Amino acid sequence: MTWFENVDKIKYEGSKSQNPLAFKFYNPEEIINGKSMKEFLRYGVAYWHTFTAPLSDPFGVGTAIRNWDKYDEMDQAKARVEAAFEFFDKLGVEYFCFHDADIAPEGDSLRESNQNLDTIVALIKDHMKDSNVKLLWNTANNFTNPRFVHGAASSNNADVYAYAAAKVKKQLEIGKELGGENYVFWGGREGYETLLNTDLGLELDNLGRFFQMAADYAEEIGFDAQFLIEPKPKEPTTHQYDFDSQSTHAFLMKYGLQDKFKLNIEANHATLAGHTFEHELRYARVNGILGSVDANQGDPLLGWDTDEFPADIYSTTLAMYEIIKNGGLGSGGLNFDAKVRRGGSFDQEDLFHAHIAGMDHFAIGYKVANQLVQDRVFENIIDDRYASFKEGIGKDIVEGKADFKSLEAHALNLKEIKNKSGRLEVIKATINQYLLNTFASK
Repeated sequence: MTWFENVDKIKYEGSKSQNPLAFKFYNPEEIINGKSMKEFLRYGVAYWHTFTAPLSDPFGVGTAIRNWDKYDEMDQAKARVEAAFEFFDKLGVEYFCFHDADIAPEGDSLRESNQNLDTIVALIKDHMKDSNVKLLWNTANNFTNPRFVHGAASSNNADVYAYAAAKVKKQLEIGKELGGENYVFWGGREGYETLLNTDLGLELDNLGRFFQMAADYAEEIGFDAQFLIEPKPKEPTTHQYDFDSQSTHAFLMKYGLQDKFKLNIEANHATLAGHTFEHELRYARVNGILGSVDANQGDPLLGWDTDEFPADIYSTTLAMYEIIKNGGLGSGGLNFDAKVRRGGSFDQEDLFHAHIAGMDHFAIGYKVANQLVQDRVFENIIDDRYASFKEGIGKDIVEGKADFKSLEAHALNLKEIKNKSGRLEVIKATINQYLLNTFASK
């Protein structure tokens, strides 16, 4: 059966194309710095938003029109697998991601849920044999079911903790079976609503123990995927323990997990944390823990996870700058953790339109950021701004030769301190110049 009968394979047609089902800027075979765009960008499709999300919101039921929704339960799950691999093939992506609850319905017991998973995983495995599609990462949904109302690995209920561990154990086994390159922990309810009834220390210690047990079990079964934690602030709890890159890094350091985990950074979560996307990427990069990216964007006017497809080329350019400076994403990739709009793009074909736009916007960002790196635009600005630390007392500070006595002696001899302007407006204008010039001749 053909699930997307009105869509052929998506091709690159260039910026002049008026075809909504064609790439304008993403040319998968174009070579940049010795790698094709496909190799470097490593695009992935999020199974949950693309194939299972009904496009509901807190105020209304779903509006998504999907031809596999005519089936129920396991028949629907099987149809989604067929539709997914047709979608991957026609879009030309090589990676996908999923939660356990995305691919198979939960049963009346954990044993039945696992049996459902085994059936669908076998089907996915068969489709993977006949395609070039690989599993970027998988994870356990330890947040939707009411049993996780008080959290999973941070729950006050030991039975819930054990149930969550059993689900992760199963997903680690599935990850190994499907050749997953990463495994993500998304703490959807790992946090608290109020400190008035919360043992903060115990919850954090239990969370640390949980991650260590997961790492131990992965080693035991020979699953050598990169472990990732996805920082997320607020929503749904008042305070999430994985609030942002910096707090998650501190958590990893405290529990001795910094060598086993990296971060999966999401643009929308950065917005909710009060940061820019590039801030979260920069912090992870300079601390050696940038592992993968959820490529989306949030609405700064709304206080929840809108998970929009990326359309801000300023943001994608600065994001790709960080990824280039990171030397790429290793085993990670750019996963479109994004959904089409409830009122604006609910037709099935809109799934292609949205992914094409997202892939084009990151391709633009990649090309502009690569030119910025080649021309050392930011590097030259920063080198000049911090020039005082390359000689004299500044060099002594950097090399650890200074102490308070030598710094005081230096300060006492200063007659005047002059600061340079940061030239912020010039910098922003320069970025815009690169954005416009890169494609002016296309």
